[in-house]
Amino acid sequence: MTTTEAPSALTFECETGNYHTFCPISCVAWLYQKIEDSFFLVIGTKTCGYFLQNAMGVMIFAEPRYAMAELEEGDISAQLNDYAELKRLCTQIKRDRNPSVIVWIGTCTTEIIKMDLEGLAPKLEAEIGIPIVVARANGLDYAFTQGEDTVLAAMAARCPEAATSEADQQERTNAIQRLLQFGKAPAAEQQPASPKHSPLILFGSVPDPVATQLTIELAKQGITVSGWLPAKRYTELPVIAEGSYAIGLNPFLSRTATTLMRRRKCKVIGAPFPVGPDGSRAWIEKICSVLGIEPQGLAEREVQVWDSIEDYRQLVEGKQVFFMGDNLWEISLARFLIRCGMRCPEIGIPYLDRRYLAAELALLEETCQSMGVPLPRLVEKPDNYNQLQRIEALQPDLVITGMAHANPLEARGISTKWSVEFTFAQIHGFGNARAILELVTRPLRRNLALGTIGSSQWVSEAVTPH
Repeated sequence: MTTTEAPSALTFECETGNYHTFCPISCVAWLYQKIEDSFFLVIGTKTCGYFLQNAMGVMIFAEPRYAMAELEEGDISAQLNDYAELKRLCTQIKRDRNPSVIVWIGTCTTEIIKMDLEGLAPKLEAEIGIPIVVARANGLDYAFTQGEDTVLAAMAARCPEAATSEADQQERTNAIQRLLQFGKAPAAEQQPASPKHSPLILFGSVPDPVATQLTIELAKQGITVSGWLPAKRYTELPVIAEGSYAIGLNPFLSRTATTLMRRRKCKVIGAPFPVGPDGSRAWIEKICSVLGIEPQGLAEREVQVWDSIEDYRQLVEGKQVFFMGDNLWEISLARFLIRCGMRCPEIGIPYLDRRYLAAELALLEETCQSMGVPLPRLVEKPDNYNQLQRIEALQPDLVITGMAHANPLEARGISTKWSVEFTFAQIHGFGNARAILELVTRPLRRNLALGTIGSSQWVSEAVTPH
């Protein structure tokens, strides 16, 4: 049935298309750098090794803390002893690197041949004396970012239930306070104090500068972060006691949230993600409301950030952006860009956990209504052929897509931006709103500099498809 009326509520569709995304074992690329005392062992075939070599080839001059355990025909046909081979590799890793933890990353092949990694790990861990965490971050997932979700869910089960000692707990508190007081003159009132609220854990891998910014923003509200998952070192995993509060930083961590709730008995806070000044304010306000704290100065802080990015907002205002779906950041980014004045007819997303993203979906709907723009279609598992037909009809100003479709769309005169860039960029918090718009507007500014703002119309007229 065809209708011209804009929907009054968000509509959800599922096209059951293929997943056009990287393999989730690519999470090794950022996690081994975040967890500084770790070593990642990817157990798979030569194809997995080729992928990692290509995905992380830029780090060829560094000495990465990951390796491939390549399965041969003898492994797949069960003619070799998996335990003996893994013991040999892990013993070599211990001798050469001596990490605090070894993370086994299971791939599609380990799933297909029913390799019992969870059964092998405890025995080997006891033998070599190094913790072994098993995470099945394989290509059977929906998006490549969910590899992090699997690893963090496995690590959540390893977090201590109580501090090893009062001195250890005090040292963690002092470390956080030293970070917050860096560069300030010492004063009596700046001495470390125990938090006056329930423990708060933040989960999600973010660069260190982002972690520092968010810690400081919460400290301004009188909120102390009790720990991060993942921590910079495996030996510094946060204490997660029953009844602690936890809140996510990334929209692809629903499995970790479920693990924290069910296995660790945490209270997971549902909030929009801290992307853009609107999302950052809503994120902090929700934490404050749960902890019984009255937020201070957030409205002024949000206005200040909006004013600072006014030049970018003028460039995107009235433009149309289309999300094909790749890394599960689509809803948060679309909400922020709509608030900046853009229109978004469709948001494609590989996988949608409505419970984990409930607050983000509600803010998206509220943002569209306040900006007076139609609500976007939400298409889960989009069929890319159908999407390309819709893009051809809509002729959007910008398509945020995976790398596979960027060049074909550019050839048709459609400006594109790789979605993977948002995965690795610093986009969280008030201070990084400008960085998001810097990425989004780069194709638009390029067109402006070339004098081809209407490039899509020009190309469609000059090159008529057969």
